[in-house]
Amino acid sequence: MRTDFALVDGDSVQRLSRTVIQLNIATRAHHVAADAPWLDLMVPGVTQHRYLKHLVKIYGFEAPLEAAFRYTPGFSGLIDLRARNRSGLLVQDLLRLGMSAARLADLPQRFTTFANAADALGWMYVIERATLLHGGVRRYLLQRLPDLATATSYLAAYDGETGLRWNELGNALDAVAQSPTVTHQIMRAANQGLRALCEWCGADPVVERIAT
Repeated sequence: MRTDFALVDGDSVQRLSRTVIQLNIATRAHHVAADAPWLDLMVPGVTQHRYLKHLVKIYGFEAPLEAAFRYTPGFSGLIDLRARNRSGLLVQDLLRLGMSAARLADLPQRFTTFANAADALGWMYVIERATLLHGGVRRYLLQRLPDLATATSYLAAYDGETGLRWNELGNALDAVAQSPTVTHQIMRAANQGLRALCEWCGADPVVERIAT
């Protein structure tokens, strides 16, 4: 199976960096579980409520990560963080789905910090993987639930730019992964991040209660 290409934006093909290829292989045991919550939105019986609940979980995972990336020493010089900030779009979508600002402020979040760029890049790979699914999920939801048209800005964040963002991430990964030790550190961080994402997106009574 080829691992040096990835489908992006639904119909274009982007060559991956050597480190992204290694990451795809090293983390593949977690891919099915990580992708499942997004693919669960692409079913005939999908509802706005299910979409809302998933956005709540994604917000709780990604918003703290964006802050952690900003405070990681030397990280902002490796990659354009502003172009990857999507938590504001999640807030916008949640408000348009009817969530009040007060309830939004009370949503649980998973906080973390990174001591170096290698760890941060491993976790960034985790949340960037989902962008390869966002376009297809958005198109499916709008076919089934056209009233969501104003509440999919997060899913549309990389429209026409997915390949560019993956090129940037791949270049940053290749620039940092200059030794087997650092490469292993990135792989380890990515696996930790994927496990954390799968656990966070699992059944969580607190999230379920707030989202209902």
